[in-house]
Amino acid sequence: MNKTFDKLNPWLEKAYALNAALILFEWDNETEAPEQASELTAKAIEMLSNEYYKTIINDDVKKLIKQLSEEKNLSDKEQAILKDIKKQYDSMEPIPAEEYQAYRGLIARAPSIWSKAKAADDYSMFAPTLKEIIYYQKKFIKYRLKAGKAKFKPYDLLLNDYEEGFTTKELDIFFETLKKELVPLIQTVAAKKDKIRKDYNYKAFPVELQKSFNRKLAEHVGFDFKRGVIKESVHPFTTNLHNKDVRITTAYHEHNLESAMFSTIHESGHAMYEMHIADDLTATPAGTGTSMGMHEGQSRLFENNFGRSRAFWVPLFQKLKDTFPEQLENTDLDTFILGINKSSPSLVRTEADELTYSLHILIRYEIEKMIFEKDVDVDKLPKIWAEKYKEYLGITPEKNSEGILQDIHWACGDFGYFPSYALGTAIAAQIYAHLKQAMPLDDYLEAGNFHPINEYLKEHVHRFGKTKTTNEILHDMMGEDFNPQYYVDYLKEKYGNLYKDL
Repeated sequence: MNKTFDKLNPWLEKAYALNAALILFEWDNETEAPEQASELTAKAIEMLSNEYYKTIINDDVKKLIKQLSEEKNLSDKEQAILKDIKKQYDSMEPIPAEEYQAYRGLIARAPSIWSKAKAADDYSMFAPTLKEIIYYQKKFIKYRLKAGKAKFKPYDLLLNDYEEGFTTKELDIFFETLKKELVPLIQTVAAKKDKIRKDYNYKAFPVELQKSFNRKLAEHVGFDFKRGVIKESVHPFTTNLHNKDVRITTAYHEHNLESAMFSTIHESGHAMYEMHIADDLTATPAGTGTSMGMHEGQSRLFENNFGRSRAFWVPLFQKLKDTFPEQLENTDLDTFILGINKSSPSLVRTEADELTYSLHILIRYEIEKMIFEKDVDVDKLPKIWAEKYKEYLGITPEKNSEGILQDIHWACGDFGYFPSYALGTAIAAQIYAHLKQAMPLDDYLEAGNFHPINEYLKEHVHRFGKTKTTNEILHDMMGEDFNPQYYVDYLKEKYGNLYKDL
């Protein structure tokens, strides 16, 4: 270990401990905490956030970052830690401590307010909080841009927080490519949607039985319950303290079998990434996924490329039927595979099919750009949302709980996150194409043997944490950088085959 790093370590260790406490508070807020706990808990989060701020933003850390930036003999691990802590410092330092603390308290309270608004289908309950979050975000962007004299557009700065190197320029091209290539396919497939039977999915599936099967499903793909737990939340998510404490949630719906299953597989993909981070990296700033795009790449790989394939369900479908014998009595494997891959415009992103999913992300991307590049009235966002769903998917939400209120991300202040889902979906298709060349993937899936798959992903993707960038991981694994053409080709081939005989 570099001697200068030895001096930085106590600060890093304190920051980690404080962040772990914040994660636990936030986890508890979403899963276990009683309804009336949020206000006082938010005050505790405010205080801890202030301590975290002072641990990162101080003259000692500033001096150490400067010294380390001039060092020439840093290891890959040290370079990755330095890069991350410098990025944190540069983004937080321009923000006054009292405003940072107040904002952290706000987003600690906001998810609970959002959850109640969604349950009541009442946007007006959440709108004032959303206005306040956006107000702080815009204020912080001004601070950061002024301090860094960067040439970022406001929204580009937020995008860079989640996926470094991607700006609206690159994303506009990416989404235009998807629209050009996929919209004609979506229209062709949508015309055949009524030929696919899916009534089985909406029968009554007791939640306790769903919980039992979903636990088995998580175990099946490699989730280690000695190092992880599954709980319930309004909106499924993954969080972790280190590679031996990874936590996921799902949401159960009695009359929608697929919803929890594919949320569980999705979050398990996130979990596998975090569980496979190298031991010497975990609990450091470099000890997590290299980018949100790569992180979503793992979850979408598990959820869609694996989880919606026929091979995946060969060893599982009879177990599913045994769990719900009456509901699935007249449903065979082929019917089920067509059902879980049925493409039809829908309102809810988390339940969207593979083919239309990226249009859901495009809508959120365009709205976020409007919020931060124009002066959009927050009260008009439900109308803007509805208009874009009509434009891109031909459907209009009748309820805000299926529209503007369906996602928790804005309540958490996560503007700029959504594009990672689309990038991740494309990354997943690229990795999937490579896996099919590198191993007998379908044979492993049909045998229910995830061990060689997970070991390969661990070796080539997961263990590196932030010591490699997304493009470095892809290039070292398969000889090329990010290439969205794999995604387009995957969807054309998959849906062409699924629908050709209908």
